[in-house]
Amino acid sequence: MKQLILNVFLCVFSLPILADVAPTQKQALIDLYKSTNGENWNTKWDLKADVASWFGVTVENENVTELKLSFNNLSGRIPQSIGTLSQLKVLDLSFNSLEGQLPQGLFNLNNLTSLKLFSNKLSGSLSPKISKLVNLEYLELFNNNLSGVMPETLGDLNKLKVLILSSNELSGKLPKSIGNLTQLKVLSVFDNNLFGVLPSSVGNLAQLEELVIGNNAFYGEIPNELAQCTQLKTLMIGNNAFSREYASLYQRFPHMTTFEYDNSTSKGTIATLDTED
Repeated sequence: MKQLILNVFLCVFSLPILADVAPTQKQALIDLYKSTNGENWNTKWDLKADVASWFGVTVENENVTELKLSFNNLSGRIPQSIGTLSQLKVLDLSFNSLEGQLPQGLFNLNNLTSLKLFSNKLSGSLSPKISKLVNLEYLELFNNNLSGVMPETLGDLNKLKVLILSSNELSGKLPKSIGNLTQLKVLSVFDNNLFGVLPSSVGNLAQLEELVIGNNAFYGEIPNELAQCTQLKTLMIGNNAFSREYASLYQRFPHMTTFEYDNSTSKGTIATLDTED
């Protein structure tokens, strides 16, 4: 009998427990729900239930650590209070209809490793305060209406592996500080209004596998230093105003599988990159 009671006791207390979160974190989620028309979401939240049971929310040690709500019909704006989710590591609100600027509170989330807000209707500029997200590894903001320049402070995100800002309205030059992102594997700024020469600092991106810069207004010559990026598999540079033809460029990269260029504005000269220059 004692053994039976013990077994029942162990079973009861080994059941998973839905831990609630701090009131400020719960309020931040409620703010998000209300400011993005939660009653119209594809999968709604029961605000009376434990936060850990809410769709797309991961709770660990009574803290919200992941928020994944892609393809869930969110509309409206991201609230400032998002910044109170201090232990958040993953934020994915992609493929929705979010509008407005990135809230300043977002840049308080210094534990974030992944920020995916692509395929929305976000506008405004990319704040220099992006550098506060020191643990970020994935920054994907493509297919929005972001404008302004790429801040030099992007170079402070030295843990970045993936940076995708394609299909926005960004202008100005590719910052020289991009060369500080030595862990970067994917750099995509396709289909913006960027211009100028590519900085030689791209040669510092020794881990780079994808460089996608087509559909901009880059000009001049591809820097010789690019040949130092020996891991490149994808290089897309078409629809720019580079001063040479780069048809043979792919020969410099042993792992190249995708190479796209446009020589319509070239002078007919084949480029040869020399890593010793």
